[in-house]
Amino acid sequence: MSDTRRTFINSVGAVAAGLSGAVALSAQASPQVGGAQQPNAPNPLQPASEIQVPKMKFGNVEVSRLVCGCNPLYGFAHFNQALAACMREYYTQEKVCEILHQCNRFGINTLNYYPGAARGVADYERFTAEGGKMHIISQGTLTTAESVAIVKRLKPLAIYYHGELADRAFQNGTMDAVKEWCKAMRGMGVMVGVGTHQPEVIAEVESQNWDVDFYAGCVYKRTRTDEEWRKVLGGEQMEMQRECYIQSDPPRMYKVMRAAKKPCFAFKIMGAGRVTNAEQAFRLAYESIKPNDGVFIGFFPRAKDEVRENCERTHRILASHS
Repeated sequence: MSDTRRTFINSVGAVAAGLSGAVALSAQASPQVGGAQQPNAPNPLQPASEIQVPKMKFGNVEVSRLVCGCNPLYGFAHFNQALAACMREYYTQEKVCEILHQCNRFGINTLNYYPGAARGVADYERFTAEGGKMHIISQGTLTTAESVAIVKRLKPLAIYYHGELADRAFQNGTMDAVKEWCKAMRGMGVMVGVGTHQPEVIAEVESQNWDVDFYAGCVYKRTRTDEEWRKVLGGEQMEMQRECYIQSDPPRMYKVMRAAKKPCFAFKIMGAGRVTNAEQAFRLAYESIKPNDGVFIGFFPRAKDEVRENCERTHRILASHS
């Protein structure tokens, strides 16, 4: 174990020891998950703090208005390869479960699940075997068959067409395929949505009154075509395609979300780590979206306790507007 990781774990343990309501791990026999022996399963964890992330009605349940994002858990940094490698090294299965349990203690009861991670199912099944509970809002995949398999295996609360795939369909004029996918998922008895990085996609689906329940929208329009980027950047072309973030983008997505009749989940409100003023980014998000809209946020608490900070920040901002 590295000194950095040991220091982080020790600091988390010291904080947790002083929190009211914390409970010890069970000493019962280890459960078997996916054929592998797992560490002792804890008793149901109690809130680590009186601070709890507010909830909103979503379908027939209440979900936290701050949802645990999936990108950092599996090394999708959307920044550079070095940070992605750090995330993959940091997020062992043990660490993924630890962070999900901490989310639970602060009232986050919903996970944005990524089906493309080879270890994703095993991680989630270990988390639930340890007493954790999360509603799943899953990303979908390109093929209907793969998405059907996700629904059958994990029984998510909701599933949505992956944002980059939807953007590509919009740019190629093949949105009918997205609509057919949504119909197929509706037949599975699950809530259905469309993800995107482009406000125009939400506007079009809304105007055509598709049979969907929600939208997931990146507040930065990072999937512009090369021609669109050259126009935005005055003829210049960026080095890292798809990873250029422009400050004027979020208000455009928030405006469309605010006008949408269906619930929306905003993501990348911190510009995948590019935004340095977290308070400002969170406040802009929650003040711009509807009361029945939420935020997906990824956590990478290697340097600081981002779960606690972001949950307390969300609670404070929403409480000031209640």
